[in-house]
Amino acid sequence: MRTMPLHRLAATMLLLTGCHATTTRPSFGPVTGAAQAQIELGVQATTAEIADVLRSDSLPVSRVEVRDGLVETDWFDATTKQRVTTRPTGTNVVLVRAWVDPYRTSFSKVTLETVYRPVADPSRATRDLEQQVPLDHPVAIRMNTILKEMAKLYGRDTLPAAP
Repeated sequence: MRTMPLHRLAATMLLLTGCHATTTRPSFGPVTGAAQAQIELGVQATTAEIADVLRSDSLPVSRVEVRDGLVETDWFDATTKQRVTTRPTGTNVVLVRAWVDPYRTSFSKVTLETVYRPVADPSRATRDLEQQVPLDHPVAIRMNTILKEMAKLYGRDTLPAAP
């Protein structure tokens, strides 16, 4: 019976323990129509920067996953920017998520969604109820401005909204 040489066994063990097929991202992707931009920063730097910008804009950032490129706020009132404790329904109660993906070497593609729930329906999954706010919504306008400012700061233009 042949045995594996020690150096191959050690290399195999390192490979197996170094691979993590897990992510902290949700199982769903961004909604159609979310604002997008390409930023000349890596995923982790872009994620951290977006979290800082949203916090400085007084948004209730509740989740930052730098390694996986995700930033999320709590549900908040679009007028006051305060967290809501009631059922999040209507266009005045929104949630912002930033999805940061590798775009090309040293670049990231940022998709910034601002969603609301038009109704409460316990028979449906909560994500199925989320919709992109209209383009003229104050928070959507602010998110587009943030992306444009970041794109200008880091030398790239915004991408057209997804169809």
